[in-house]
Amino acid sequence: MENLNLIDSFLEFKELKNIDRPTMMSVLEDVFRSMLVKLYGSDDNFDIIINIDKGDFVIYRNREVVEDGAVEDPNRQISLSDARKIDEDYEVGEEVTSEVSLSEFGRRAILALRQNLTSRIMELERNNLYSKYKDRIGEIITGEVYQVWKKEILVLDDEGNELVLPKSEQIPSDFYRKGDSIRAVVYKVEMRNNTPQIILSRTANAFLERLFELEVPEIFDGLITIKKLVRIPGERAKVAVESYDERVDPVGACVGMKGSRIHGIVRELRNESIDVINYTTNTQLFIQRALSPAKISSIKIDEENKRAEVYLKPSEVSLAIGKGGYNIKLASQLTGYEIDVYRESVGEDEEDVSIDEFVDEIDEWIIDVLKGIGCDTAKSVLEIPFDELVKRTDLEEETVKEIIRILKSEFE
Repeated sequence: MENLNLIDSFLEFKELKNIDRPTMMSVLEDVFRSMLVKLYGSDDNFDIIINIDKGDFVIYRNREVVEDGAVEDPNRQISLSDARKIDEDYEVGEEVTSEVSLSEFGRRAILALRQNLTSRIMELERNNLYSKYKDRIGEIITGEVYQVWKKEILVLDDEGNELVLPKSEQIPSDFYRKGDSIRAVVYKVEMRNNTPQIILSRTANAFLERLFELEVPEIFDGLITIKKLVRIPGERAKVAVESYDERVDPVGACVGMKGSRIHGIVRELRNESIDVINYTTNTQLFIQRALSPAKISSIKIDEENKRAEVYLKPSEVSLAIGKGGYNIKLASQLTGYEIDVYRESVGEDEEDVSIDEFVDEIDEWIIDVLKGIGCDTAKSVLEIPFDELVKRTDLEEETVKEIIRILKSEFE
């Protein structure tokens, strides 16, 4: 009966536990040998044969045949008359191999064996689970919501392992019910009270990175790389991408035809707004792109203090700052510069000033030259780059500088 119970145990472990065959056999043999050492003092004269597939096992003991009455160690020796009960051909000095029945060990020893076996298998399973998920940190897994609590969600993977998604790692608008399918990234794996805790996250940057790899084959293949990624989960994200192949447009590849690729990611992130921008080492240009969709008029950069003063038309300021200040906050994180936004002193809605208004400060013939190149307002002159203005007017550089100074002072 006890033998059958142990066989049932093996079959149960074989079916339910994710343990490879060699490891399972090693553990079983180790448990049996520990029991033999306790009962007989040593195990070196025992052979243990385990059949994992059938859940069966046999223990053989090897003993030397000695003369009747000369047995000193019953574990290692057997009398000639007892040996001949097994086979009448045995002679003194030969070795007898006989099967050991579990009933010889006693009920308590068998119970201890079963408990030890259960304990070892559970320990092995815990270590396997820890190692498996330790190697998968940063990977996306798909699981099933098993239980929803106030502070966390219990998720089961496809093997029935328990994973945890804390409230702090959920997107604010996430809502799940028992039985729902859920995607998250393996965020942390730690041992608590000798039990592995696998923590998932949907707010980690790695989750968004992996989603891009899944949706954009060029990123997965390494043609496009994500240089930097910042996000406010559920609200907004900015992703700077770079292509290693000049024929591949990194932003276009990430967005997809009519936004097909990015839409899948946005849906998974509960409509998180995602700005994909071209990475560049040109700081001014990078800041300009990072503040997208706002259009910048000019930038002053303080490299030493890592600050940038950005000037925009009044109508662009709210775009640059964004809802809840998220746009400017993420642009600062993405570029590594503290960004200060300033309104241009002249708003888009204010009228431009006619060039004729400056007749008291600029010679009339110069005004005629400016009109001759199509500039009849102050703004139209200031919009032309300095070198271009010199070339088109054929005026002295000092004269052009003075004109620009006079016109700019009008708007300050």
